[in-house]
Amino acid sequence: MEAPIRAIGDIKPPKLVKEVAPIYPEIARVARVEGVVIVEATTDVYGRVISTKVLKSITLLDQAAIDAVRQWVYEPMVINGRPRPVIFTVTVRFQLK
Repeated sequence: MEAPIRAIGDIKPPKLVKEVAPIYPEIARVARVEGVVIVEATTDVYGRVISTKVLKSITLLDQAAIDAVRQWVYEPMVINGRPRPVIFTVTVRFQLK
């Protein structure tokens, strides 16, 4: 497999085509924890998320963010006519109603 390309500068992150909302953890809901978890995601040549890493953490929300992002699907990143894996960051917001 080719090394993933990092989406920075002129290389834009791929377009999200399937988003799955995170499930708010009950412990975080009871504790009234809200905020943003920033996740670095890597997609394969098909646009499926194959790995994640938390860059900005909210401990009670991290796993819910990872579980959601791993189900997301993006348009494949095509460079020079070939699909490529890509690394980029996504923001997952948790807000109580």
